[in-house]
Amino acid sequence: MSPPRPLPRGFYERPALVLARALLGKVVVSDLGGARTMGRIVEAEAYRPDDPASHSFRGPTPGNLTMFGPPGHAYVYISHGIHRCMNAVGRSGSAVLLRALEPLEGLDEMATRRGLDQERLLCAGPGRLCQALGVTRGEDGVDLTRGDGLWIADGSPPIRVARTPRIGVGVGVGAEKLWRFVEEGTPWASRPATRRSSAG
Repeated sequence: MSPPRPLPRGFYERPALVLARALLGKVVVSDLGGARTMGRIVEAEAYRPDDPASHSFRGPTPGNLTMFGPPGHAYVYISHGIHRCMNAVGRSGSAVLLRALEPLEGLDEMATRRGLDQERLLCAGPGRLCQALGVTRGEDGVDLTRGDGLWIADGSPPIRVARTPRIGVGVGVGAEKLWRFVEEGTPWASRPATRRSSAG
């Protein structure tokens, strides 16, 4: 069976909020570490250059240059000095944080990497999903449209989507914005969808 084909660059050339919604149901494919692992995106957050919570808010730096490059690349950063977090880059300065996946393939490898056997927690959170997929800071800047090592493929879209405030964003920097998108009813999200606005 041939591997899933990567989404084209044109898919990523859209505003962050539109891209975040469109990424739900798509499939992240990783051949990193010599093992195929895959997961379906069920939770994502949008970040824009005019957003004080975004890494791009104060302009380009050595650490966030990928966000200002061509769309369709992976922006990977370290959170709290420990956790890797993977984003899909949209239009210049915009990115979508992948917060949770439904594990599809390579679950044994994911469990080994994560050091646990609780399937629901394999990819429930940005740090967990990066660990499960073998994503490191070294993947920052990877072209997701090439289908080599790490990419995002088409999948099955959710029937209903909930919009909630982003997780960990404080008052004064966008806590009120409903920029987190979650597949309704999924058991794989990092947190339940509360204070939500639903849309088909």
